Amino acid sequence: MPLIVQKYGGTSVGNPTSIKNVASRVAKHRAQGDQIVVVVSAMSGVTDNLIKLAKEIMPLPSERELDMLLATGEQTAIALTAIALHSLDVKAVSLTGAQAGILTDGVHTKARIQNITPKQIHALLDDGNVVIVAGFQGQTPEGQITTLGRGGSDLTAIALTAALKADLCQIYTDVDGVYTADPRIVPGARKLGEISYDEMLELASLGAKVMQSRSVEFAKKFGVVFEVRSSLNDNPGTIVKEETQHMEDVVIRGVSLDKNQAKVTLVAVPDKPGVAAKIFQALGDAAINVDMIVQNVSHGAGTPATDISFTVDKPELPKASKVIESIRADTGYREVIADEKIGKLSIVGVGMKSHSGVAGKMFETLAREGINIGMISTSEIKISVVIDLAKGEQAMKAVHAAFLG
Repeated sequence: MPLIVQKYGGTSVGNPTSIKNVASRVAKHRAQGDQIVVVVSAMSGVTDNLIKLAKEIMPLPSERELDMLLATGEQTAIALTAIALHSLDVKAVSLTGAQAGILTDGVHTKARIQNITPKQIHALLDDGNVVIVAGFQGQTPEGQITTLGRGGSDLTAIALTAALKADLCQIYTDVDGVYTADPRIVPGARKLGEISYDEMLELASLGAKVMQSRSVEFAKKFGVVFEVRSSLNDNPGTIVKEETQHMEDVVIRGVSLDKNQAKVTLVAVPDKPGVAAKIFQALGDAAINVDMIVQNVSHGAGTPATDISFTVDKPELPKASKVIESIRADTGYREVIADEKIGKLSIVGVGMKSHSGVAGKMFETLAREGINIGMISTSEIKISVVIDLAKGEQAMKAVHAAFLG
């Protein structure tokens, strides 16, 4: 009997009608004799509303209590999905992340999965149930509820697929699959039939909202092949899998624009050994992920100084600013400049490893559009630039047309 893990995002369970549609799709698979584990996100908008409620009471709420609050979103969705299946005479049981055996570390709001003990899931499946698991959440060994960060339901589904040794993992969302760019911004974007883990990982970490980057990382590590497809139709989706040789024939696989970035610049930092280490160690200790880093050339007589710029996710900016202020005396910088009006534009493709001239073509395209580049970051299969957010969509369309038009 095939075992299938299906994940449904917030828009797929956004209202009672959508939840009934999900239940009908699951019931159809169950009627074919498949064993089904369903991972469900909170209903669309619920998580944001819960965060807003907390911040109306306190601008920087306790992360432990935030996890307690946010976990209720998924619990509402799994219970409603189970009820919808019951209405179709399908046996179903909903489980929280903790009940499903998902063990995490103690980093609240972005915990990492340490282990999964799916004993209860197997028992319920063997008893003929569809098992519905709350995505995005788990429990520490001490019994504390934790959440896995934005898009954490993807990670729950991939991790459960690996732990259960499931035959198939399907990530259902509101789009048909992975596109060469966001089709809502670039009308000419095309759906990809397949994409490598590395390409998907880069696109996910660079702002493409189809998948959470940590879930792709997990899938690559454990060899979980999965399909991204729409919950609104039966069209084939995009298969995400290990890179194959023919994939290098395509130079650029996709273009992404991350509007959720902020840039922090520390002005006149003493340019001496250990100062940069203090800055980024403090940010790391606060569990703040830093992406792009640029250090300018030293200037000034005596002890030379330099400017250091880095990017963080926009919601992390208040926390990062607080950390930076706390180490001012230790580091001796003169001032901090924060800029939330930036976007990170990226091109991704394993074909970049074997084709030259890609960076030059990208920069030339942006120059023709009159778009200035603030920061540049590269890897073997991606090029990212920081640009003015107001010109982000214009830049994305131009670069997509240049490489994929």
